[in-house]
Amino acid sequence: MMSKEFWQGRQVCVTGGAGFLGKVVCAKLRARGAKDIFIPLMEKYNLVQRSDILRMLDDSHPDIIIHLAAQVGGIGANLEHPAEYFYDNLMMGVQLIHESWLRKIEKFVAIGTICAYPKHTPLPFREENLWDGYPEETNAPYGLAKKMLLVQSQAYRQQYGFNSIFLLPVNLYGPGDNFNPRSSHVIPALIRKCVEAQEKGASEIIVWGDGTPTREFLFVDDAAEGIILASEKYNGSEPVNLGSGFEISIKDLAELICRLTGFRGRLAWDTLKPNGQPRRCLDVSRARRLFGFSAQVDFEEGLRRTIEWYRQHRI
Repeated sequence: MMSKEFWQGRQVCVTGGAGFLGKVVCAKLRARGAKDIFIPLMEKYNLVQRSDILRMLDDSHPDIIIHLAAQVGGIGANLEHPAEYFYDNLMMGVQLIHESWLRKIEKFVAIGTICAYPKHTPLPFREENLWDGYPEETNAPYGLAKKMLLVQSQAYRQQYGFNSIFLLPVNLYGPGDNFNPRSSHVIPALIRKCVEAQEKGASEIIVWGDGTPTREFLFVDDAAEGIILASEKYNGSEPVNLGSGFEISIKDLAELICRLTGFRGRLAWDTLKPNGQPRRCLDVSRARRLFGFSAQVDFEEGLRRTIEWYRQHRI
């Protein structure tokens, strides 16, 4: 089925649709001909509360739910709010899937997190290794709350035949990212530090950890494309990684961002701060095989676009 035909006449509810990833997903849905897209704003619907979930479903009458909404942040935010990140993400997802099943919603697209993988997962991370150990401690509460949605998704498919799928996007970045220093992830945090240091004429920036961990990043447009392709074409119970298959150390990342922003000062590593998970790199073959997804945006090109967006939009 062609994309445009798939979305025609279907009502879609995108939780988190006003957020960083959500805006791109909704724009791509519109480009594919989706006419009825409902975006529940946080000010109107607190999706941790069952009563608000029911009201949202009454207001949106969805055929498909793409559940992007999450309470999320970098290492610092996870360390400060472990209980909130566990409770809010779990209650939001579990109740939403349950109520969607009760209403016989055609399809539920659950978005998990790479933080669900065990701390010492063999590289590249394969979906079958998801249960081989406990996640990295700094983000385990968040990772495990999201992982429960996979358990629920599979259980509801097994018992009720409910069409719920579970996707595991790697760390996202791109224009519109969160640049708040208290909650941002590593790429926006480093971009902001470099740009501000340049303006102040500072000779160094401080970076958390020792620079040795590796990460994989996925440009937000690629992530949105993967989610929509899975919504259209994938109807299985197995979790699916969404990534770029490209691994870079935090040290190399910091040096690359310095070069692209034009910051010529020194990097000072605060080794008293946690490193987070030692390495992250995904096996992305399942997404390619099951619904034809592979990342298109080159990492350096994606960083350039993100830096340019930040310079234009910062307050």
